[in-house]
Amino acid sequence: MLDFIYYPVSFILWCWHKVFGFVFGADNAITWILAIIFLTFTVRGIMFKPFVNQVRSMKKMQEFAPELKKIQKKYANDRQRQAAEMQKLQKEHGVNPLGSCLPMLLQIPVFIGLNWVLRAFSINPNPGQQKTENYFFDQAGVDSYNNAKLFGVNIGDAIHNSTMLGGHGGGWHWNVAPVAIPLMILASILTHLTARHSAQRQNLNPESVTSQTQMMQRLTMYIFPLGVLVFGAFFPIGLLFYWLANNGWTLMQQRLVYTRIDKEEAEKKAEAAEKRNALAPRPGAKPKPGQKPAQSQKKPTEDTAAADGKPEGQNNTGSKAGSPHRFPQQGQRPQNGATQKRKKPSQGSKNSGPKGSGQKRR
Repeated sequence: MLDFIYYPVSFILWCWHKVFGFVFGADNAITWILAIIFLTFTVRGIMFKPFVNQVRSMKKMQEFAPELKKIQKKYANDRQRQAAEMQKLQKEHGVNPLGSCLPMLLQIPVFIGLNWVLRAFSINPNPGQQKTENYFFDQAGVDSYNNAKLFGVNIGDAIHNSTMLGGHGGGWHWNVAPVAIPLMILASILTHLTARHSAQRQNLNPESVTSQTQMMQRLTMYIFPLGVLVFGAFFPIGLLFYWLANNGWTLMQQRLVYTRIDKEEAEKKAEAAEKRNALAPRPGAKPKPGQKPAQSQKKPTEDTAAADGKPEGQNNTGSKAGSPHRFPQQGQRPQNGATQKRKKPSQGSKNSGPKGSGQKRR
């Protein structure tokens, strides 16, 4: 039914088993463990680009988080309108909410496929007959997996072989516990550290943190690791190594991508600051080559003043010549001897005429 998942997973596992089989031997448990780990790295390497897009999408959502809060507050009583406005805002900023879930969704088929492929090595559809193949593996590959032991325990065994998860036989196998329990604890710790690192990144912008975000952070930091610790008893040892490799890759990938994005943002801010400083005028700075100086306003001559019908001294009432800002300037005060002040007539000369002047003509 899910052969389109099982065959690709089986093929990648087969390739890496061949590679490490030349070094450690085909029946060695180290060969199978490294094949499972590098299967995980191969799948995560394919999903590296979607993960980077997920981080950038989350960064953009943090930037317009205040606008989302305004929409939630404005349309608190209209859920349909609120969802439409939020979707419109996300579209304007080029953010796809499903894009942030894509890497996680792609890991689910891989986990299901690997779980079934590893369990199918020991499941014989024809009881009483020897199992001859398992997808891309032939009978030699099947026998190699079933004979590979780590500290005396087969890597396909689990503490409890639950039939709901593809196990067979049922019952508890406590001889597997000394190997499986340390792997379960380590996988749980890595799950917590990965979720904690992601939560610290989200909390850098307090405006983007909502009650739903806080609830999801608690869920991923505490409930998920507890689930790995409990349900790890139902997973074969090989699948526990997949979980360890997957969480270790995620933790290192987050640190690498976050550092890279922070560096890009710092470079963009530095370039923007340099452009602003380059365009800003500096006091006392000389004009750049090719830059035109400010044109000064020429002082009107006698000919131009006569053409306008004004005396020469009355034409300069606008702005001072050569002023770069062209502020209105006050007129110059007349100097002594240049013009005569109008004297106030004396009281005796109010009705004076030719007869009352009392002055003799010379």
